[in-house]
Amino acid sequence: MVTKQLLTGLPEDANLRRADSLAREIFSDVANKWAFLIIEALGERTLRFSELRNDVEGVSHKMLTQNLRMLERNGLVERKVHPTVPPRVEYTLTEPGQALRATVDGMCGWTHTYLGHIEDARRRFGA
Repeated sequence: MVTKQLLTGLPEDANLRRADSLAREIFSDVANKWAFLIIEALGERTLRFSELRNDVEGVSHKMLTQNLRMLERNGLVERKVHPTVPPRVEYTLTEPGQALRATVDGMCGWTHTYLGHIEDARRRFGA
């Protein structure tokens, strides 16, 4: 979480601790497994909807659509429609999306590093 020191002097909309802040809304939008997995799948590539659905195992058509729309609305993903029949739609990360990808990559690295530790803790907890 952001420290109090970093929050000093920020506009109200940037304060994650305020329930009605824009920052909290954005954080809530992007801090979900599907958004993280979509950002990771896109990486530095441009993918079509079907390619994304194949890359993000387990995501439903509805959840992929909702998350792509949310990421586009927040300016993290660009959607490009090519005027073909049928239309070809491609998705790519924007500059802010690429910046968020660094955080997502860090989370993925953290998961890989501590996977064994977490598995052990879950076993102890369940015992």
